[in-house]
Amino acid sequence: MAIKKALITGITGQDGSYLAELLLSKGYEVHGIIRRSSTPNTSRIDHIIGGQHGSRLILHYGDLSDSEQVSNLIYNIKADEVYNLGAQSHVRVSFELAEYSSNVTALGTTRLLDAVRRSGCSARFYQASSSEMFGAAPAPQNEQTPFQPRSPYACAKLYAYWMVRNYREGYNMLAWNGILFNHESPRRGDAFVTRKVTKGIAAILAGKQRQLSLGNLEAKRDWGYAPEYVECMWRMLQQGQADDFVVGTGQAYSVKDFVEEAFRYAGLSLEEHVVVDPGCFRPTDPMELLADASKAGRELGWSPQIKLHDLVKIMVDADMRAAGLEPRGEGDRILATKFPHRWRMVD
Repeated sequence: MAIKKALITGITGQDGSYLAELLLSKGYEVHGIIRRSSTPNTSRIDHIIGGQHGSRLILHYGDLSDSEQVSNLIYNIKADEVYNLGAQSHVRVSFELAEYSSNVTALGTTRLLDAVRRSGCSARFYQASSSEMFGAAPAPQNEQTPFQPRSPYACAKLYAYWMVRNYREGYNMLAWNGILFNHESPRRGDAFVTRKVTKGIAAILAGKQRQLSLGNLEAKRDWGYAPEYVECMWRMLQQGQADDFVVGTGQAYSVKDFVEEAFRYAGLSLEEHVVVDPGCFRPTDPMELLADASKAGRELGWSPQIKLHDLVKIMVDADMRAAGLEPRGEGDRILATKFPHRWRMVD
């Protein structure tokens, strides 16, 4: 049988790196788009490049804002599956870089969809939609919930969502929207609140900083574990008919809940180290995002094993280890029992 080819935009990000591991473990040839940079930006996939599957990982320089480049990559690679994970994905930053965020996140998706359509290939297409599109909509949210975006990032993601729907219905493209709620891991970017918390805790324990500045502690989010979510992405594209799926744990916790859980696990006092900084607040912010992922459970057979209490321990342990400290160890035990997937190569 011919080896399946997959193309991943955003392969150097959290989800892209886990998805690359998963697909390589399944025997795929994986192509990834990376942006040209004066400094190395492949830290999340360096272990793959130098590992046993490295020969089946091919990286291409590209940019979702460049139509010609996108078209050339689609025509030349001829992938069986395209996973569009590339975006300007930081919600707070999107308020300051609204035009850039729209160009990459919204129009970048259109460029990919149109390149796939014009190429005549039958690639299955996955679009990384976001729970941020629900915005002010009452919780819980599912595939039928009306969208009420509250950030430039969410608006750009919503544009991309509807383009996928239009290409699917207008051109019979096999194109899926995965509406993923917050999903975290030790590979989450440092600017995201969960990683900011766990990395800050490690720095405090190591004596490198005293305080941690955070924004809105009352916002509630549905937090899951990123490697489980990329497996759900893959499951979508194995279905016979394209559709949209909400993906989440079905449990919502406030940012304060996450912070308290992390500080308690690390043996630190939240009151002593956490400062609320108005500069970290967004101009507008969804107050509660809570997934009703019953459709994904019913049609994809997917259900998350890692939820917030376990996730916190996994992330704190990883950041303690990265800081040269001895981790508490519960996070490692949780992974060994609840998520022993062989394709999880490294954190």
